[in-house]
Amino acid sequence: MEEDFTGGAIHSQPARRQWSVEPPFDQRVRQLVQDWNGTDSPELIEEMIVTALKLARDGTSVADLKLINRSVKEMRYAAKVFAPFRHLRKVVIFGSARTPANSPQYKLAENFAREIVAHNFMLITGGGDGIMGAAQKGAGRAHSFALNIRLPTEQRANRIIEGDPKLITLNYFFTRKLNFVKEAHAFVLFPGGFGTLDEAFEVLTLMQTGKTRIIPVVLLDQRRGNYWETWMKFVTRRLLKFGFISKEDLCLFKIMHHGAEAVEEILHFYRVYHSARWVGERFVIRLNRSLPQKAIAGLNKQFADLLRRGAIVQGGALREEKNEPDIWHLPRLILTPYRDRFGRFRQLIDAIKDSIPN
Repeated sequence: MEEDFTGGAIHSQPARRQWSVEPPFDQRVRQLVQDWNGTDSPELIEEMIVTALKLARDGTSVADLKLINRSVKEMRYAAKVFAPFRHLRKVVIFGSARTPANSPQYKLAENFAREIVAHNFMLITGGGDGIMGAAQKGAGRAHSFALNIRLPTEQRANRIIEGDPKLITLNYFFTRKLNFVKEAHAFVLFPGGFGTLDEAFEVLTLMQTGKTRIIPVVLLDQRRGNYWETWMKFVTRRLLKFGFISKEDLCLFKIMHHGAEAVEEILHFYRVYHSARWVGERFVIRLNRSLPQKAIAGLNKQFADLLRRGAIVQGGALREEKNEPDIWHLPRLILTPYRDRFGRFRQLIDAIKDSIPN
């Protein structure tokens, strides 16, 4: 299954677009792609070639050309590595590269990773030592990906993933972050420094603004640890108090202190809920099983404030979802909600999964 991490924004883009460099060149571009004969979407390859030609016409500086070229190459290679594993869900783990091997957090990361891969998930880390190395030690090489970053000092691939074809080394943080978000079906964050907090706020910002799909975000610490509680005090006493975020935004993540609890959070999230996407103004929630009418009535009552018009109804796939044939058979909940309350969306997903007893 080819998933759209934006929740439909990519799938909804038209495949055929109007482009032109100059009439003599247009046919040459089309012929080149046709001769290559290696894609089901020739129009998109044509458009990328045209974009490259326009860079030359624009007089783009050498520095910008190098940046754009390398960015595209990094995204292409990462897509190639992940492609054979598209059918498997993946958990992204963030945390400090400096966490020592004898710390409780290290052992927590190792044990969590071992347990989550036992439930048929794969693992993605930043490829370094500390929490990242602990997680890949627990998951094992066969179940691990790493998105490493080239740095002058500190960052190197840990011994578990070093030399593995699923180790991807990137030059830019932004291509690294994009791949983390694109491939994730859950995020688990351990205590860390600037990088970990940057990743935490990046993920929450993307979910808060609807730029990526709603998935589990677990902030995990050792028993009796207070790292995330201290962070939470800043979030509530400053960001929430001053009106920079809403109370609903706090529903986008959960703080936990037990690895088994984090595993259960992820498994329970996907027990009934499968995925979701936008189709125009409608939000389509794909389910692993149908809901009883009583549960749907309860959702309509509980989430009436989220609906811009109409009601939450259960049905089948929409015509616009034909580009996702692997999940065409799944039942759907379809609604027309306000598009600026994504914390409330997370509450809706929680209510859906809790509406059917285990």
